[in-house]
Amino acid sequence: MDTQSLAQRLPEAVTQFRERLQSLRPPNEFFDMQRVSKPADLNAATQRIKYNVNYFSGNYILLILLLAVYSLLTNPLLLIALAFLIGGYIGINKFIPEPVQFGSTTIEPRHLYMVLLIVGIPILWLSAPLSAFFWLVGSSSVLILGHAAIVEPGVESEYGQVQGV
Repeated sequence: MDTQSLAQRLPEAVTQFRERLQSLRPPNEFFDMQRVSKPADLNAATQRIKYNVNYFSGNYILLILLLAVYSLLTNPLLLIALAFLIGGYIGINKFIPEPVQFGSTTIEPRHLYMVLLIVGIPILWLSAPLSAFFWLVGSSSVLILGHAAIVEPGVESEYGQVQGV
């Protein structure tokens, strides 16, 4: 994948992300206890999930973001490792964009990046980012699929199926 195509797709992805967040449903609709019921069978649950994942997509994205923040706050070593790596990268780019001369020694930015990686990657590895990632995937999947399966679609979903008449 070349950087040109990535640069062209990024604004489109940001626009789609904003549209999803703008489709946030109010909390009283998202947590409506009157619409909670057990699905009759797997087919009914699948239909509910299809509809609700699309209908509440903004709320589900917000839920994933909140779980990600929670994951970072409960794993301080991961937070420190990410802050060190990202802050170091930004600091090198901002303050040392070209080689610096210290006496007879020349320090180039690529040397600093190498030191940043040599120190940062072991810290990142010790912070268990994979377990945090899989916890995030698992917990968000359980919450989203569980919510989507037990919440009955609203009356407006019935009118969406009667388009061909």
